[in-house]
Amino acid sequence: MTHRLFVALRPPPEARAALLALMGGVPEARWQTDAQLHATLAFIGEVERHQAEAVAAALARLSAPPLALRFGSFGTFETRGRVSALWIGLEPAEPIAALAARVSSALLPAGVPLPTRRFVAHVTLARFPARGVPAAALLRFLADRQPPALPFRMDEAILFESRLGRSGAHYEPLLAVPLRARAAA
Repeated sequence: MTHRLFVALRPPPEARAALLALMGGVPEARWQTDAQLHATLAFIGEVERHQAEAVAAALARLSAPPLALRFGSFGTFETRGRVSALWIGLEPAEPIAALAARVSSALLPAGVPLPTRRFVAHVTLARFPARGVPAAALLRFLADRQPPALPFRMDEAILFESRLGRSGAHYEPLLAVPLRARAAA
């Protein structure tokens, strides 16, 4: 049996509630549910059970400080010339990128290759169908909404298993990795 895994940060409930309040007003958008709101640090993909266990063991040894974050600008991802996703950035991006690099390095001994894509610190808000999204509605959404002015703290990274179903992806947390400040020497 294979497991489809990724490592992510899960914003606290008040931050997720602020994001959910933004959603709506774009026809064809498949808005993320509360359970789907996360910031991916590393996508691992399909692995067999023994490799999933090696991934969990590698992550259990991860040492990194907690993050103080806020929401940044909205953005989109494109696939083959069409908008495929709407997201909101996380700031400051540098500490999140450093954590993502640490996670990727920790996963190397478990056989997970380093990512080839540039890391973008974000939370996906909506996905769009292959036929595209009405540009005017998306532009109106972007003009009418402001990112929530809500600082929040991330105290753990989570190893998730993604299970794809008819209603979209369901994410099952497998392991929480505490992010802790280093003790003074």
